[in-house]
Amino acid sequence: MNAPEPGVRRPGARTPSVAVLMELMRTPHAGGQVKCWERLAEAAAELEPDELGVDLTVYVLGPRPGLHPLSPAVRFVALRPVVSTAPLTRHGGVDASDLAPWRPLLARRLRQQHDVWHLTHLFAFAGTAVRLRRSSRAGLVASVHTDVPELATAFLGGRSAAAGRLAGTVLRRRRDRLLRACDHTLVAEPEQRAELASVVGAHRVSLLGRGVDRGRFHADASARAAFLRRHDVPPGRTLVLFAGRADASKRVLLLTEAVRRLLARGRRVQLLVAGDGPDASRVADRLGTAATLLGVLPQEELALAYAASDVLAFPSRSETVGNVVGEALACGLPVVLPAGARTVRWLAAPGADGVVVEDDTAGGWAAALGRLVDDPALRAAIAERAAATGRERLRTWTEVLTEDLLPVWRAVTPPVLLPPVAPSPRP
Repeated sequence: MNAPEPGVRRPGARTPSVAVLMELMRTPHAGGQVKCWERLAEAAAELEPDELGVDLTVYVLGPRPGLHPLSPAVRFVALRPVVSTAPLTRHGGVDASDLAPWRPLLARRLRQQHDVWHLTHLFAFAGTAVRLRRSSRAGLVASVHTDVPELATAFLGGRSAAAGRLAGTVLRRRRDRLLRACDHTLVAEPEQRAELASVVGAHRVSLLGRGVDRGRFHADASARAAFLRRHDVPPGRTLVLFAGRADASKRVLLLTEAVRRLLARGRRVQLLVAGDGPDASRVADRLGTAATLLGVLPQEELALAYAASDVLAFPSRSETVGNVVGEALACGLPVVLPAGARTVRWLAAPGADGVVVEDDTAGGWAAALGRLVDDPALRAAIAERAAATGRERLRTWTEVLTEDLLPVWRAVTPPVLLPPVAPSPRP
């Protein structure tokens, strides 16, 4: 069964049609890239048609084909994976993708319905679009959300260092080949911009920021009591929140060991884990009742978790951006991050609006968290600076959409060919 058609573009239509191609599974357990596009699509759906100026379809992978409209001009379309990576990535902390070399249904839709094709990954959807572009006038854009070559190197390197290096080299070459075919590339950080400028040219690279939904994520002094009751969290504890996939890529067990050491020293600490993954059961085994496994939370409930907690501890070093850090700052929550991680970019004044752990070991994390547990005044001061950073530096998703994305889509849109006008008959 094929997914419902999102609507065929009529000849002469003046509104450009944009297809965002995200060959990742869209599920409640999906990672930050999927959530990023969900937020951008929601922002697009809230704009008036004239302000949005495009018709937007976000293609994703799903267990079954389907259409999920957000507005008359914005929708998600799910396609089944053909050659799924799920068996390889199920326990590795990597979202499943599709390795099919060609997607005929997608190719037909791109050719018939869309003026701008936006790549977000390296595999089935992207390969199909670049191959089809050779005979098309469509505008082609790419955004680099994850360092896939580096992720593959780390993922396979745990089994074989040589296999990891080879996978990284092959994927880097594929990435560069796909990006060279694009009119423009968007990246998440300045270092990527410098790296990819050498591949595609500096004039063809710009930054794509991350936003925060201020309607969802904000300080809420009333959230704690209700949240503790709802999730049966013991009272009188300092609440340390971890938000993300509970697996080795996020280093949740390092945090677990740090909390275990604090408990052994008599600190009354509770670790909240907002997320799921293969290491969730290990967290519970090691901390017992001092761990509360919240599972994957809807966005509204996750916002309450931030507002109810005392600290966000996020030891992951694999993030390109780390949306959870921005969300925590918007809620006025002190964040604890590892030195050298890209997530430290969220801070305006590291050390003042967030804690950076230089000794990136369980002992170092226990010491950093212990200072916050023992000193409520210090936590309050950091929380105040964190909230100020959130107000001053964080953009909304609507601002990211209108400032970073829409101008690029409009710039690469090919001229719309209007139907020929018949000459007026002579008198």
